[in-house]
Formats: sequence, structure tokens, C-alpha cells
Amino acid sequence: MSKKVIVKISDLIKQRGISLRELSRLSDVRHAALSELANGKRANINFAHIEKIADALGISDIREIIDFVEGDDIDHLSQ
Repeated sequence: MSKKVIVKISDLIKQRGISLRELSRLSDVRHAALSELANGKRANINFAHIEKIADALGISDIREIIDFVEGDDIDHLSQ
């Protein structure tokens, strides 16, 4: 079974009550890039983006932003 790194953008913006566009403004990461990360459409993760998101949201633990899951668990996470 394969494992995959996911970026928990949707959870982060819901928890903080902000939009994806607001996160883009705060983090200086393009809205399109954040959208692709949130929807699992991006094959490669730019860790400079992860650092910018962490800085913008005051996150010090990377596990709040990314997770490592079994391939079968990915669909469950998006529900």
C-alpha cells in the first residue's frame, strides 16, 4: 500500500475562519498553488510554501500542516 503526503490547507483555513484567498495574501503564496495543495492536485510540495504558510498562521509544528497517510485514507480525509 502506498503512502502519500497531504497538505491540510482546508483544515487550517476552516479552523482559523479565513478564506483561501486570505491565506494567499497572508502567506504570499499564489492562490492557485494553495488551491492545488488543498485539493491534492499538486504532485510536488514546495517546502518554501509550507514555511510561508507556517509563518503566516503562527504554526511551529509542521504536523499541523502536513500529514503522511495510507493511499486508501486520502479519500476519507477529504470528506
